[in-house]
Amino acid sequence: MGIRGRIRSMSRDIGALDAERLTERFAPLGLVHLADAPPRTRVTVCGEVERITLKPRAGAPAMEIVIDDGTAEATVIFSGRPAVRGIGHGRCVVVKGVAFEERGRLVFLNPSYTLLPAPGH
Repeated sequence: MGIRGRIRSMSRDIGALDAERLTERFAPLGLVHLADAPPRTRVTVCGEVERITLKPRAGAPAMEIVIDDGTAEATVIFSGRPAVRGIGHGRCVVVKGVAFEERGRLVFLNPSYTLLPAPGH
């Protein structure tokens, strides 16, 4: 195996370890896994913030975060808000709302949310 193959293999291993870490962290909460979250149904899910972007929607500011719970990812959109206090990379958040599918991704628009304490706090 060449160096590129080894790097790809190592990154897959890191991804699998990260997914396992997230799944174990959120299991005690007993919430719906993102991979099992049905669209157009009110659900409560949680995940770790992987990405944050600012994207205007219909001319208004919108903060988009992508959360990951180890089973899948979901996009959470806070429209009309350029920032949400307390939400940052690596922070864990519980999201409650009705999800829908948009371009093959699970999306929550303006859900209620609760920030989880950082591990060890």
